[in-house]
Amino acid sequence: MPQKNRTAKGVLGGLLGLIGLSAVAGVLVTATVTPALAVAGAAGSQALDLFENLPSYLKPDAPMEPSTFYGTDKNGKTFAMATFFDQNRTQVEFDQISPVMYDAILSSEDKGFYEHGGVNLGATAKALIDNVQGTSSRGASTISQQYVKNVLVQQCEQKVLPGDENYADKTAQCWLDATNAVGTDGIERKLQEMRYAIQIEKDYSKNEILLGYLNIASFGGTVYGIEAASKYYFSTTSANLTVAQAATLAGIVQNPNRYRIDKVAGSATDTDGNPVNSEADGWALTKDRRDYVIQRMYDDGKITEAQYNEALESPITPAIKYPTQGCAAAGNNAYFCQYVKTVVLSDPAFGDTPQERQQSLQRKGLDIYTSLDMRIQEPAIIALRDRVPATYDEDRLGAAGVTVEPSTGRILAMTQNTNFRETETDDPAYTGLVYASDKSHGGSIGVHVGSTYKLFTLIDWLEKGHSVNEVINGRNQTLEFNASCDNSTSTLDTKDVGNFGNSGGYYGTPMKFTRDSLNSGFFSMAAKLDLCDINGVADRMGVTTYDVDAQKQVKTTYQNVPYDVLGSKNIAPLAMAGAYATVANKGIYCTPRAIDKIVDQSGAELPIPDSSCSQVIEPEIAATAAYALQGVMANGGTGSQANPWDGTPLIGKTGSHQLWSTMMIESSTKATTAVWVGRPDSTTSIWNRYFNGTALQNLRYGIARDMQSAANQALGGGEQFPAADSNLTRRVLTDLPSVVGMSIDEATSTLQNAGFSVTVGPAVDSDLAKDLVAAQDPAAGKVAGGTTVTISPSNGDGATVPDVSGSSPDEAEAALNAAGFSKVSQHKSCSAPDAEVSGTSPAANSATKKSAKITITCT
Repeated sequence: MPQKNRTAKGVLGGLLGLIGLSAVAGVLVTATVTPALAVAGAAGSQALDLFENLPSYLKPDAPMEPSTFYGTDKNGKTFAMATFFDQNRTQVEFDQISPVMYDAILSSEDKGFYEHGGVNLGATAKALIDNVQGTSSRGASTISQQYVKNVLVQQCEQKVLPGDENYADKTAQCWLDATNAVGTDGIERKLQEMRYAIQIEKDYSKNEILLGYLNIASFGGTVYGIEAASKYYFSTTSANLTVAQAATLAGIVQNPNRYRIDKVAGSATDTDGNPVNSEADGWALTKDRRDYVIQRMYDDGKITEAQYNEALESPITPAIKYPTQGCAAAGNNAYFCQYVKTVVLSDPAFGDTPQERQQSLQRKGLDIYTSLDMRIQEPAIIALRDRVPATYDEDRLGAAGVTVEPSTGRILAMTQNTNFRETETDDPAYTGLVYASDKSHGGSIGVHVGSTYKLFTLIDWLEKGHSVNEVINGRNQTLEFNASCDNSTSTLDTKDVGNFGNSGGYYGTPMKFTRDSLNSGFFSMAAKLDLCDINGVADRMGVTTYDVDAQKQVKTTYQNVPYDVLGSKNIAPLAMAGAYATVANKGIYCTPRAIDKIVDQSGAELPIPDSSCSQVIEPEIAATAAYALQGVMANGGTGSQANPWDGTPLIGKTGSHQLWSTMMIESSTKATTAVWVGRPDSTTSIWNRYFNGTALQNLRYGIARDMQSAANQALGGGEQFPAADSNLTRRVLTDLPSVVGMSIDEATSTLQNAGFSVTVGPAVDSDLAKDLVAAQDPAAGKVAGGTTVTISPSNGDGATVPDVSGSSPDEAEAALNAAGFSKVSQHKSCSAPDAEVSGTSPAANSATKKSAKITITCT
């Protein structure tokens, strides 16, 4: 059946061959077109003018076709995750359709397809006259004309944008307009169809036209094209259709919504209003049409008598395979799918308007290859589903996990504990919200991220030149905070917030505060900084927050209060993963990316949504922050329970907000994982409530550990983090004040306020009053911040040896006695008459007991 492209001469010759005169084209049109027009009151010359003036060129556009999201399986092969369509269609090549299907459609619809030039003039003329007279509305269209009609319907439907008012009515009107065969309008439509069919035959081969028709034709409902119809009605492919199945589909295409075989209640009614053409009557109408097709195939010699009898005797037995579309079909990957869907519907790469982007999703037949990696996604699914039930109590219990690639921003895994459903429900086990993302990409307003937000205080601390080994007062205290961008200050007694385990805090370094996640320590750091700058760091590192009052995503700096230090705002776990990934990527922040490649229907690769990577913190700042954050994942750190201990260097941070939200974030240089467990829409406590023996507040550790372990294994672990900056890890020398002569309490307070720890040593001899500080170690001066100072009180029994040098021995002895020393003796060097005192033992100005022996020495 292969055919060469028809030339203009060949088309005209085919038409004129019916009357044998190639030189009288005008007579042809007059003979075949004018009679119908004359009945409608048009003169012959007017008819010819009308035909000649009709548009003569039609370029078939690519038909509507589903768009498909793809992921990568554990073996590195792509798999289809979900499809989206207005019309369920899968285009196939000519040799992918069984020859019996071609035979069925040609025998029943256009026996002379390979002989005519696009128009069957005799049948068309009779149909035109009958239509004008109102005696029949049949079309007598060739396959070429039917192809033209479907192309015109498709072009009309593509102009009706998703979301248009009266969308269904407008698309239905496209079909009515293209198939109208009544009156003058119907005649003009038929003439236009003929003119286009002639042109189509010039531009395309017969096989191309036949294939185009079978790929574009409607088979009822949203089923379009022979491949989708084969799968839908018979659960097979167009290459494997039987004679009976091919005849059935050829029958359906003649009147799709009348002959479709998927309506249990039937697709028509009898004269009494009873449903017909249903399973109950064996699909009677469709069977009559099918049998007609079979008969035509037999009469044309396309099937044998045995095939004819077998097909005719067989009942119509649908094997309906309902097509699935949308993210619900993605199963456990549904929430990642929904994230990608929101990217398609919001990013200008897919169209300038919402309607155009909706078209791209449902009509353009795009193959969208995503970043989803099942080597990491599948363990994440298992980790969440095994540990966090979809339904725990009367309130929703949510959990979400996301893994990103620091060097690119690619989202490798995204999942949550609930079951996906587009429409909201009161059942807490179901939701369409993507907990890992934000309002713009899945509807969630974010979660309270708790102490994971301390990262931004740590970064700002380092950017201001402070050292992670600088010792500061991390005890509970009342502090004043500055927010320069708001021209405001605020105070907070940190004991009102408290620390884990009701600790009062301690004097320590940011290194230790980070390891222990000490609230009061980070408040002390923030009080030495600016809240606006801290939140500005978060902005730079890709973090936005949800303003519940304004109902929109905003920068974190829209409000600056002390509680920001502990993550009091609503932020997406994905955004927090991106921030920690920035630290792991040497200070380079990469915007989240879920789409790796887009291929259109023609196989051409299209631009993907814009993404970028930029240096937002200096490498030495990132390296030093990583140095501090590694302590969290080490033994004794608050995140050590989430460490897979597989040898991969990790940074991390824990977080919890009040009693209903918990987080764990950890990262290698190749993968960053963020996990949240908590209440998505209530403040019901999860603390010290258990599931399968594990406290709900601790579920995050096992989930994050399994996800990070999978990422480490899939990506080959990670490299060592760069060495911390020496200046930012220096021991900071501070002024140690003198407290000699102060009371113990006053000295202790003075030293602690200066950032030093204090111990009280045993009493010493001093001429100071009892219990006043007589000595301190180290002595006043420049010392390392946080040094422990030992203060020694006076026992009240001492005196200071006066300086008696230069006096006579007798004068010296009298002075010492006057100072309270009773045991005074003179060295033999003082026996000379003119002896002069050179010193004493103990030495002058030293404190000693009054009962101590004092020896005078002379020269």
